[in-house]
Amino acid sequence: MADDHTHVQEFFGARAADWDSRFSDDGPAYAAAVADLGLRPGGRVLDAGCGTGRALEPLRAAVGPHGSVLGIDLTPEMLDEAQRAGRGRSGMLLLGDVARLPLRSGSLDAVFGAGLISHLPQPAANLRELARVVRPGGALALFHPIGRAALAARHGRTISDDDLRAEPNLRSLLAGSGWRLTSYTDRDDRFLALAVREGDE
Repeated sequence: MADDHTHVQEFFGARAADWDSRFSDDGPAYAAAVADLGLRPGGRVLDAGCGTGRALEPLRAAVGPHGSVLGIDLTPEMLDEAQRAGRGRSGMLLLGDVARLPLRSGSLDAVFGAGLISHLPQPAANLRELARVVRPGGALALFHPIGRAALAARHGRTISDDDLRAEPNLRSLLAGSGWRLTSYTDRDDRFLALAVREGDE
């Protein structure tokens, strides 16, 4: 686990300073994905692996001034960039690990995770931890501003059937981690999987 953390921190730390400029056109995609999450005014939401905080402003707009927005990331340089961009005004930024969240069980209405799933060292256990902090009936959005094939092509690869984000694999992974997949979109300009927290409301 420590090695996974070191790798993630090194990868994102080295790229933090120009992250927003490299992906400057993603704002509308983030806003649309947040809208699909179905947050209500006064809601409590976590941006898990928030990076430079590009989801924080639409999340704040969705829950309003009386809601709670928390962004957690493992990489200090990413959080520094989020603060520099003024996104700390939209939500509380916290250095932390989504595998061990400093939150009470059932304390959130939703979790938003952009580009998160492929960086989880233990996906099933990590998704169970996200489920722990969300109330039954709450929501999870796993998002990326481009689809699986486009992302693989960007990295010089092709997608395979064993990709965690392939619908059958993701549906099974979520089902074993306290979630039920309710919607799945994978096209060139968007990847979005929506799930609901299982359990009695």
